[in-house]
Amino acid sequence: MSDITVRRSTFQSENRSWLRGPDGTLPGDNPSIVLDVSAFTAGTHYPNGFIPSGTVLGKITTSGLYAPYDPAATNGTETAVEILFSSVAVGAGATRVGGAGLHKGEVIPSKLPFQTGKGSLDADARTDLKLVNFSEGA
Repeated sequence: MSDITVRRSTFQSENRSWLRGPDGTLPGDNPSIVLDVSAFTAGTHYPNGFIPSGTVLGKITTSGLYAPYDPAATNGTETAVEILFSSVAVGAGATRVGGAGLHKGEVIPSKLPFQTGKGSLDADARTDLKLVNFSEGA
C-alpha cells in the first residue's frame, strides 16, 4: 500500500534574474560547495530560511567552507571566489549546508540579492571573479 499522508514542506521559488544568460550554468559548470552557516546572519542573509542564489561568496582559509564575501575580513572571505548558484535551505540548528557555486558566466549586478554589506558585489569582488562578465541589461 502507498503512504498518502499529507506532509508540509517549505520551498523557495528560485529567482535567478541576476543571470544574464546560460553561460556557466551547464551540467558540470557549477562546483559543489559547503557553506558555513555561522558566517551568515539569519535576519539578513536567510530571514525566510533560505540563503538566496546570487549571494557573493568567499572561502574561509582555515576550514575550506564558504561564507558571504566580506572585503573587511582577514579569514579568506575578503576574496570573492563564487556566486551562490541556487538558493539553499538552512534548517534549524544547521551548521553547514551544501550548495553550488557559479564562477563563470554573465551576471546583472543590480539584480543580485544583496546590494550592500556582506555577500554583496563591490569593485574588488568584480576583479576577483575574473571569469564573470558583469553588465546591466536583459
